[in-house]
Amino acid sequence: MSSNLVSDVTPYQLSIEACEEALNELSTLQDILRWSISRMNEAGLHFGHGTDNARDDAVMLVTHALHLPWNIEQDWQNAKLTRSEREVVISLLSRRINERMPTPYLTGEAWFYGLPFVVDERVLIPRSPIAEMIATRFQPWIGDKPVHRILDLCTGSGCIGIACATEFPQAHVELLDISFDALALADENIASHQLSDRVIALQSDLFAAADGKYDIIVSNPPYVDADDMSCLPDEFHNEPELALAAGEDGLDLVRIMLAQARQYLADDGIFIVEVGNSWPALEDAYPTVPFMWQKFELGGHGVFVLTADQLDECAAALAIDPK
Repeated sequence: MSSNLVSDVTPYQLSIEACEEALNELSTLQDILRWSISRMNEAGLHFGHGTDNARDDAVMLVTHALHLPWNIEQDWQNAKLTRSEREVVISLLSRRINERMPTPYLTGEAWFYGLPFVVDERVLIPRSPIAEMIATRFQPWIGDKPVHRILDLCTGSGCIGIACATEFPQAHVELLDISFDALALADENIASHQLSDRVIALQSDLFAAADGKYDIIVSNPPYVDADDMSCLPDEFHNEPELALAAGEDGLDLVRIMLAQARQYLADDGIFIVEVGNSWPALEDAYPTVPFMWQKFELGGHGVFVLTADQLDECAAALAIDPK
């Protein structure tokens, strides 16, 4: 995830008067979309939870409020809205602006790997670039080897593990997280994707509940360092801090994961972890470890791959806390 510095200026608030004016004077879908985009831009919102601009964010919010598909036909733009429909849209937009609430929390849905996931403030909003790696079946590392077991560590909503289960239909997938609240939501997503026969969510402090060996261990753990936490846009502060903050350098959990991963990884398995902006700190902490950093067509950075062999070769370095 990325972060932008936050200014000390008092955030823009959408006033009751502006809402009343919109309610009384706007008429069509096009009107309400244009007004929403203008207010979002005026408010200087941050877009980083599924969209990167005010127009797309407004479309997602407005179409959700009106029970319409986000890719609605252009011909519908002049359709008139009832007063109650305008009230719903304006109410959601007020929360988006005045609370800096990310749109997926307001709609209750986020998309990852082309799949919809239920989300709320119990979990991070899915946005990991690991989705691209899943779509390519973790090539070239997996090759044509059969994948029987996958572990999604620090699963949150379950999006990564569920996407893996979709891509690898013969695999059994375990979703581990320390948060019971997150796991309750992950269970909802497992059920909604009809994967209860192959995917299970378990409470675990990192690897504590892991059992046996996994062909793939993948994780998007907390990795935001103290400096980045102090300057995250307000939208991110509506997400659970437990899923973001990871100490002074962002590596508190990753250190433990690196020391323990080989114990649970099959001999020809791979270990994939997202560390985002903390990747330079990781390189500095483990200069002898050959992290394979991934490049992404759709954006994102700070995701490494290590094979079981590489973990074996670097066992001594990984067992020592570089702090």
